[in-house]
Amino acid sequence: MASDSSDEIDEMGEVDELDQWPEIEVDDQPSVISDEPPADQTPAEVPEELFGFRRSAEKVKSFPHTPGVYLMKNASGVVIYIGKAKDLRNRAGSYFLKAAQLEERTASWIHEICDIDYMECESEVDALLAESRLIKDIQPKYNKDLKDDKTFPYLQISTREDFPRIEVTRQPESSGVKLYGPFTSAGALRGAVQVLQRIFKFRTCSLDIEEADERWRWFRPCLLASIAQCSAPCNQRIGKEEYKQDIKRLQTFLEGGKRKLIKEIQDEMKQAAKDLKFEKAARLRDEIQMLERLDERGHLDTHVQPEVFYIDPKKGLAGLQKVLKLKSTPRVIEGVDIAHLGGTETVASLVQFIDGLPFKPGYRRYKIRDVKGIDDFRSIHEVVARRFRRLSDDMQTFPDILLIDGGKGQLSAALAAFRDQGIDPPTLLSLAKQEEEIFLPGQSESIKLSRHAFALRLLQYVRDEAHRFAQHYHHILRSKNQFGP
Repeated sequence: MASDSSDEIDEMGEVDELDQWPEIEVDDQPSVISDEPPADQTPAEVPEELFGFRRSAEKVKSFPHTPGVYLMKNASGVVIYIGKAKDLRNRAGSYFLKAAQLEERTASWIHEICDIDYMECESEVDALLAESRLIKDIQPKYNKDLKDDKTFPYLQISTREDFPRIEVTRQPESSGVKLYGPFTSAGALRGAVQVLQRIFKFRTCSLDIEEADERWRWFRPCLLASIAQCSAPCNQRIGKEEYKQDIKRLQTFLEGGKRKLIKEIQDEMKQAAKDLKFEKAARLRDEIQMLERLDERGHLDTHVQPEVFYIDPKKGLAGLQKVLKLKSTPRVIEGVDIAHLGGTETVASLVQFIDGLPFKPGYRRYKIRDVKGIDDFRSIHEVVARRFRRLSDDMQTFPDILLIDGGKGQLSAALAAFRDQGIDPPTLLSLAKQEEEIFLPGQSESIKLSRHAFALRLLQYVRDEAHRFAQHYHHILRSKNQFGP
């Protein structure tokens, strides 16, 4: 697919490791590099980059003492580094201390900082997750050590087996599982799972165990059964219903009922210390800490990675074919959303799904050119016209479905864009978020599907991903340089 750098920006690659720089407490007036030019250099001779660096140091002084993400830009307005902080002012301010010039990780590039921005988050964990999501999409120059394919770990419980298994995974299944997370520390999660397994005795193996299969009667259990950390359904030592009751207790614990369990372990720890069993007391203390750290996770609805699917894509596509009365199963879906940057700039996002899954090379971002102020209808008209005029001129294939975020007004604006360009649209629809109504051209009544319908959930996924892609950059897209020359 052709790309015009003045109109569109491709979605960047994927990363997920996190910056682990320590927090550095600094005063509200950080000791930055001297604002005075060297004695042998007049102010007029001081490089513009140095003035930008100084301005950034001053700007940091106005940052809040709250968790968040900071974004550093070069003279062209391009983001070169992204970091997280539990205290934005202190953490971002540490880059403007003289010590930062001597730090191996920063000395070679901090002189390029000409501007700095921030995005507040509700918690330190939310900041960590937001940082990773931003780095995934932008790939800043100096976050290069973070460029790998890892995602945050999840706790996954299989739900369609006679004896559900528990596992820690970075690649959750698309269906038939219950997910908890994402968690910020895989090590803490695995340690907590070991503690929970001692209590709830669930299995973590990959065996396919069916209750009615007599062969399991003669199976030799693993060591976990011997040390009483698994109830050994592989040897038919526990029935399906009793085992599932243990899993329900585990889920109750994970969903908020952990205080009672922690108190029981605390009482056991105190008794062990009283009995001079200090090694046991220390082990129980560590177990409590692991369980406490399970709170260090983001909200699944807010921070779920686009790689985690809660629907069966094939069923979603088949459902759309039926609902929309299409001749064949759709393969390519594109979604459009509009975002306003502080009420001064408007951008549009376009995401592309192939066979029900995100196809990031097809993602695009547009800066709205011809609309002054906030006008979603005209903005949708512009981006749809630009997108499909380009595809038409380049003789590119249209998507099977174009999804517009909004109601009848937004749908009419998109339809007008095709009409004004003299282009026949693909299957066109809009999805209104409040009631999750589907609107189609020429139909006065909306379509309302079950909230659990695979077709609706796929459309929601496309719509929400377009929204994420537009909204997540409301700070970094303020500079026109971010959209290319």
